[in-house]
Amino acid sequence: MVIQTMPDVSPTKWHLAHVSWFFERFILGEHLDGYRPFDQRYDFLFNSYYYTAGQMHARPRRGLLSRPTVAEVLDYRAHVDEHMKRLLSTRDDQDFEFLVTLGLNHEQQHQELMLTDIKHVFAANPLEPAWRPAPETRAGVAGPMSFAGFPGGVVEIGNDDGGFCFDNETPRHRSWLEDFQIATRPVSNDEYREFIRDGGYQAPELWLSDGWSVIQTEDWRQPLYWDLALETEFTLGGRREIDPEAPVCHLSYYEADAFARWAGARLPTEAEWEVVAREFPVAGNLADSGAFHPRPAGGTGPRQFFGDVWEWTAGAYAPYPGFRPLAGSLGEYNGKFMCSQMVLRGGSCATPAGHIRPSYRNFFYPHQRWQFTGLRLARDV
Repeated sequence: MVIQTMPDVSPTKWHLAHVSWFFERFILGEHLDGYRPFDQRYDFLFNSYYYTAGQMHARPRRGLLSRPTVAEVLDYRAHVDEHMKRLLSTRDDQDFEFLVTLGLNHEQQHQELMLTDIKHVFAANPLEPAWRPAPETRAGVAGPMSFAGFPGGVVEIGNDDGGFCFDNETPRHRSWLEDFQIATRPVSNDEYREFIRDGGYQAPELWLSDGWSVIQTEDWRQPLYWDLALETEFTLGGRREIDPEAPVCHLSYYEADAFARWAGARLPTEAEWEVVAREFPVAGNLADSGAFHPRPAGGTGPRQFFGDVWEWTAGAYAPYPGFRPLAGSLGEYNGKFMCSQMVLRGGSCATPAGHIRPSYRNFFYPHQRWQFTGLRLARDV
């Protein structure tokens, strides 16, 4: 609950406090008359990056917070929950509903982050403890990878379903596509293992310059959590044999891009991915399945766009034409990160069901791979 294994990882205790702070700072403090914060010091400890809301404890030092204790953080959560219940019983206007929904979706994001951070923490322990026993599952078959063709032309992407979305999914806008092909499923462990055995990590011609520098500096030779023999991987259920048919995960953008080049393909653009994925139900191996690990999905046509692994795209995380961030401090939620990161689509086996949608834009720096990140190939026609 307290351990931080790298700057990108936050302790579980911090996640629990931060999502409570979000409700306290942006909803209770602004909309509940006479509300008094649980502890004024928490405003500094559990702010993440909202500089317009005040200063914060340095992210790489969150693991040094031995106090407040876990019990005190849970008391904080109970305090915030109780006051939110009171406020919810008195307000039903649209603006307030949006703030509460934003807070709930923010908490869902941290539910996923807690799982990926716990996995990193346990993998750093020589005992390699399991977060929970891995569920018994039948071995599946991925089925052959093929490519489905789609016509180019003017398409519209961005959210327009009338429900909640984050500001970075808007506004809906036109985009031009050339004719393209997209793989019917994500790349499997066995296919990625072939790339490794073919010398993929030793072939500089396959790598972007920054990616080649990273794999040399970090001595990467396989996905995160794989053993050197390419036979086992660490999971939330402990170490187990690699399922050759399951989607490969814990890849950086650099690794996904190099594999695509080795395979004679490329990563799909955001628009390509979205126009195809929105033709399919938002369902799959998401967190609610209880597997918490990618699974193969058999079939023949395009499939598995949602759940299992976040899929790297070729899209740099940038604003859509006409983008306007939310007003005030909440405008810092997404907009200020639109630089030097890449977009991922589709959710993962750790994403809560109901949180994901075709227009959802996740984003990470190209070297990061502790999330459940994989890839799907695309090709020009």
